[in-house]
Amino acid sequence: MKVLGICGSPREGNTEYYINVVLDELKNKGFDTELVRLKDKKIEQCTGCYECVKNKKCVLQDDFHEIMNKMIEADGIIFGSPVYNGSITPRLKALLDRAGFSGRWMKNELKTEGGKYSWGNMLFTRKVAAPITVARKTGQTFALAQLLLWLTVNDFLVTGSNYWTIGSAGTSGAVNANEDQEGISIMEHLAENIEIVIKKMSS
Repeated sequence: MKVLGICGSPREGNTEYYINVVLDELKNKGFDTELVRLKDKKIEQCTGCYECVKNKKCVLQDDFHEIMNKMIEADGIIFGSPVYNGSITPRLKALLDRAGFSGRWMKNELKTEGGKYSWGNMLFTRKVAAPITVARKTGQTFALAQLLLWLTVNDFLVTGSNYWTIGSAGTSGAVNANEDQEGISIMEHLAENIEIVIKKMSS
């Protein structure tokens, strides 16, 4: 059982810390875990070319494909982002746009029945996922909603915790997530829930 953590932060800081809290808990429970830092990757934005419809994959050539393959192989994925002006980071948004759109056509055709699309299983159908957002004070709920909307339109099973999966850290750019005891406990409980859901899905 493998859980992938994807960190949308352009630095090694608070977002990565919270993701690692979850991954470390899962690793201790016997899961295979991996962290991908988007700051080290080149991911262009979706160009809306629709080439993925006929090619069954995104045709832009960059680090997207490496990450997409990891997403396909994982049983669970944690998506984490700091909040920039009330939103997730541009590089994470680019990854999600391309994964969601090209992934849709990897399992389906661009055709309608009675003027409406008839979807079957999606590329990410019933993969377990959870969003994490981090901010000094506010903006988390909108960024969290962005991630939740993407997860639910792509047929993930979204796992929650005993509070919204947000972290409060980073005043004046500080890397101090380790001081957010409430946030840490939320992430630890999130790991417990991810474990339960993945194991039930695989049983």
